[in-house]
Amino acid sequence: MLDDRDSQRTDDPVRHGLAEDIQAIVVGTLLAALGTEFFRQAHLATGGTAGMSFLIHYVSDWGIGQVLFVLNLPFYAFGWVTLGKEFTFKTFGAVALFAVESMLLSKVFAIGMSNPWYSAVMGGLLVGIGLLILLRHRSSLGGIGILAAFVQERFGWRAGKFQLGMDCVILAAAFLVLDWHLVALSVVGAVVLNMVLAVNHKPGRYNGY
Repeated sequence: MLDDRDSQRTDDPVRHGLAEDIQAIVVGTLLAALGTEFFRQAHLATGGTAGMSFLIHYVSDWGIGQVLFVLNLPFYAFGWVTLGKEFTFKTFGAVALFAVESMLLSKVFAIGMSNPWYSAVMGGLLVGIGLLILLRHRSSLGGIGILAAFVQERFGWRAGKFQLGMDCVILAAAFLVLDWHLVALSVVGAVVLNMVLAVNHKPGRYNGY
């Protein structure tokens, strides 16, 4: 089990304060929700637990945010044991906020025209930056993100590379729901997303938490 950082000194100058964590979770989830909207309106898929939510969304009437919240429930217990209660609480809050933002975004924002290639790249960049902000404040959007954060802290593997491998498996399942050219564009978006994490979230480079 990892050492729970909740027990570390609260006066550590490197440690993020409550206000910093709140603004990071709000900004990170908003960016991720906006990137997800690019994917959704182009009828693309993505990786991670969000990718599974997309596939369920495309074959049902359930909203992406709602499905994501339910799918993440089993991962909270894992996050509590392996990454500590602080990480789990932050992630729970981030997922809940993301679910609400995703539902509201489609009512206040619409993409009039966007080339599918642009949607794949821009969606990947926005979601990647959003996840990067969350990870640097010891949070995530749950699911695969929790596992990625765990293997990076426990084994030193890059979160982006681990998540990319898991995304390949999930995107392969997209062939059951989407046409092949949409899956190909979805892969482009997933690669862009994970490149943002792999390049910018390396173990030991960023010491804030």
